[in-house]
Amino acid sequence: MFRTSDIVLIAAMVGAAAFTYQTKHEAENQLDAVRKIQAQIRFEEDTTDLLKADWSLLTQPSRLQKLAQTYESELKLQSVDARQIVSLKDLPVRPLTIEDITSERFGGVAEIAPDQTTTGGIAQ
Repeated sequence: MFRTSDIVLIAAMVGAAAFTYQTKHEAENQLDAVRKIQAQIRFEEDTTDLLKADWSLLTQPSRLQKLAQTYESELKLQSVDARQIVSLKDLPVRPLTIEDITSERFGGVAEIAPDQTTTGGIAQ
């Protein structure tokens, strides 16, 4: 009936079909994972766009001006005078002082006696 070569070929065909099915199944799982990640990315992008829109709405100068006027007594804000805005070169230069700490002794353990601990490092 069946020869040995027929049985070997049928087994190879069944093995190839199983391998193909497994590969297809793994590819579909990976595609599902990619789609989930893409959906998460779209959600995050939409959330970011929404937050940017909220931020631009909340920081509108006219809205901030109304809030400043409404809460003027609590905040005690004052208007910026044009004389308060200066360039960097108009600011006074602070003197730069660097302390010399190389000659100071800090009184650590190493000043009392050298470390005599034997380790696996370089021998002296």
